[in-house]
Amino acid sequence: MRLSVVDAGSNTVRLVIADVEGGVPLPVHTVKWKLRLSEHVGPDGTIADEAVEGLVQAVAAAGATARRWHASGPLAFATAVVRGAPNRQEVLRRVAAGTGIRMCTLPGETEAELTFLAARRWLGWHAGPLALLDIGGGSLEVAFGRGRLPDFAASLPLGARRLTREHLGVQDPPGPAELKELRRRIRHDLRDVAARIRWEAPRTAAVSSRTFQQLARLCGTVPGRYGPFVRREMRCADLREAVRSLASLPAAERARLPGISAPRAEQSLAGAVVGHTALKLMGLRRVVVLPWAIREGVLLRYLEDGADWWTHVTGAADTAGPAPAAALRIAGPPA
Repeated sequence: MRLSVVDAGSNTVRLVIADVEGGVPLPVHTVKWKLRLSEHVGPDGTIADEAVEGLVQAVAAAGATARRWHASGPLAFATAVVRGAPNRQEVLRRVAAGTGIRMCTLPGETEAELTFLAARRWLGWHAGPLALLDIGGGSLEVAFGRGRLPDFAASLPLGARRLTREHLGVQDPPGPAELKELRRRIRHDLRDVAARIRWEAPRTAAVSSRTFQQLARLCGTVPGRYGPFVRREMRCADLREAVRSLASLPAAERARLPGISAPRAEQSLAGAVVGHTALKLMGLRRVVVLPWAIREGVLLRYLEDGADWWTHVTGAADTAGPAPAAALRIAGPPA
């Protein structure tokens, strides 16, 4: 059996095609389209018309690719940049009309739950009580639990792209006043969630997302070419030094640092500040850096709970267009 999932994020639209025999999603093909949706939103978060058209084209290409690879789906969802847009219903309607694929926006807490599931399945039960953090472009997801799914999940407006847009940019590199105000905002928004994580005292803390992976590389973890099965850990103290390195450079020069890609160089500082502040407030000295995140969580939950789960999720979430069965049809052979 072969499934596909499409994730429309702040920077990219990514398709993952995976073989799922035995209940484990093993990727066979991935494609991404760099749309940078977050750079095409108005002051109120409205997504520009040309960016919506780019999203439609990317999702259509993802559907065609899934069919060529004989994969069912795709299971399609969009994260914070679309979820928070005043015109999100119009965006979803145009995607459905232009592609025949029913895309939804998941609540932030649901994203946290799905990413936690991916973390639990990757780390196993020996990880014990588990805390999970995921930095996206528009939001920060936090979850904690002792079982398969979290006991506690939260989504906060502390994404790397959002914080860059709202708090950085007066100076390049930013001055002490800008960084101080950014940290104040993060501490304020994280206060209650951080207190809960400290109180739970997790045995294992894990982080996922491209932002954390790039920061971990900057902090000295081995490159991605060594594969996903190498254990990667990052210390809070090393992340503090990463903040200092990033803050000392203009945005255009941060891509020269290990792990920092050019498309994410501008937002890398905000990502490092929110990551370090979160770990410090939660009392987490060391975290495991995961290769799995929300896409794998969607695939795992679909495998474990069946198609009815996705139908329920898309029925309860913001969606538009054809019935879920159309989005989950088994793709035929290549044209």
